[in-house]
Amino acid sequence: MLAVLALWQAAVWLTGLPTYLLPGPRPVMQALIASRTAIAQAAAYTAGETLIGLALGATLGIALALAMATWRPVGRALAPALIVSQAIPIFALAPILTLWLGFGLAPKIAMVVLIVFVPVTQALYDGLMAPPAAQMDVALTMGPSRCAMLRHLRLPAALPRLASGVRLGAIYAPVGAVIGEWIGGARGLGALMLQANGRMKTDLMFAALIVVVALSLALYATVDRMLARFLVRRGFC
Repeated sequence: MLAVLALWQAAVWLTGLPTYLLPGPRPVMQALIASRTAIAQAAAYTAGETLIGLALGATLGIALALAMATWRPVGRALAPALIVSQAIPIFALAPILTLWLGFGLAPKIAMVVLIVFVPVTQALYDGLMAPPAAQMDVALTMGPSRCAMLRHLRLPAALPRLASGVRLGAIYAPVGAVIGEWIGGARGLGALMLQANGRMKTDLMFAALIVVVALSLALYATVDRMLARFLVRRGFC
């Protein structure tokens, strides 16, 4: 962090750009302090969108991955679709979601769900389809049903991969909320950045950006700690 701040300040000094183009760390911190109430309210709104979208995206991703692993035709049909979906720029979907869902909370949550949904689905599905070979051989000698295999072997073995997918979704979830606010929203950190940009208050834009980064890191750390405790109880760590 100190190195980043030093490089940032050095870039300000070397380029000599005016503050409205490249504010230094000090003006940004001053803007953060001066507008702390507005930034805190915007951050709380964005955090709410992020948490709801993360929960919904993870839940839908787990459900779809289980369906794909349980019913092979569903898996064969949807696995290529998941890959193709990664080629669609998520930013391009924001105006469409705003057109369909309006300018309220729904399109922002939908953006977060779309960002979280795919990595969670892909990670769990890959884990379910690749259980340890030795354990599979032993289990098959006992003649278990498909549901028993899923519950007692494949799903427990896939939990570390699921945790990786949820961690990845957590770090990107705030990005989806901010993108949704950029396209159509009057509240949240994304809307605050747009308002600051319209008034040429670049220092406030940078301050809001720092809070977005802090929100992503805090969410990732929280999810990572919760998942680590869960995996420890399951005997993976």
